[in-house]
Amino acid sequence: MYAQLVETGLSKVRTSEELSDAERAFQDRIDAGIRIEAKDWMPDAYRKTLIRQISQHAHSEIVGQLPEGNWVTRAPTLKRKAILLAKIQDEAGHGLYLYSAAETLGVSRDELLADLHSGKAKYSSIFNYPTLSWADMGAIGWLVDGSAIINQIPLCRCSYGPYSRAMIRVCKEESFHARQGYDIMMALCRGTAEQKAMAQDALNRYWWPALMMFGPSDAASVNSAQSAQWRIKLFSNDELRQRMVDQTVPQIEYLGLQLPDPAIKWNEERGHYDFGDINWDEFYQVLKGNGPCNRERLRTRVKAYEDGAWFRDALQAHADKQHDQKKSA
Repeated sequence: MYAQLVETGLSKVRTSEELSDAERAFQDRIDAGIRIEAKDWMPDAYRKTLIRQISQHAHSEIVGQLPEGNWVTRAPTLKRKAILLAKIQDEAGHGLYLYSAAETLGVSRDELLADLHSGKAKYSSIFNYPTLSWADMGAIGWLVDGSAIINQIPLCRCSYGPYSRAMIRVCKEESFHARQGYDIMMALCRGTAEQKAMAQDALNRYWWPALMMFGPSDAASVNSAQSAQWRIKLFSNDELRQRMVDQTVPQIEYLGLQLPDPAIKWNEERGHYDFGDINWDEFYQVLKGNGPCNRERLRTRVKAYEDGAWFRDALQAHADKQHDQKKSA
């Protein structure tokens, strides 16, 4: 992977001769496949890169509950309601795993949440799109969580131990989420013409945002080369996006739905599906806070945090009381 980035002209990482003795020993451990643990020495840039990536990942899990939470009361059956509730609960757990992993790098959870609520920290752009129908619950599980699995499985082998271990459980649960989403789409496609049209509409609206989830091409990013050298990033954004397309197109055809991109075509020479150009202007607009639901998502998240202040205060008071009792015993 690193060699591919170097070939694109992104070799803006320092050579071994330019590294200090400590940095060289650190890189040698990574090259040998040895995991970096919280108490190990690490370069400040490595620490900062991980804090940014892990916290954005955690924020995405927490904010990602909101589009689905809108449909808990409108799920078509009790079984679907229970499954959706379990999925939302899983996402909350993922956020907790990841915030805990970030805290091992010396940053507090309060700092991370303050950055999220102020708009300084980012989260996945996909969660700034509206959920207009029940079929969107299927599209999110199938496409969004499916893309997340493709992106996150390599992270189980990343160089930072607490992050890689957290991702093992996350990926197992995300696999359930993707199957839940596909099951919804399957039921809709086997139902009435109106239900199948609902599934097609959800696919059409979520296809491009799901491809954007992997981020722009690494061809213009110096940081990608450094992350690859540190084994924080194991595959390029374009490689992961191609995997998603190759995996999903046969599933679309099995459902009997129309491909959402007329440019999709099997390329025998490449051994992959070709697909159309992504509207990156839309992606950057959403990142800047101009997506359909950016303000609503952040406002809802901040309100939930403020509404829960009394409970956090009560927990802290209880912990302080227990601490004082132990000291006086």
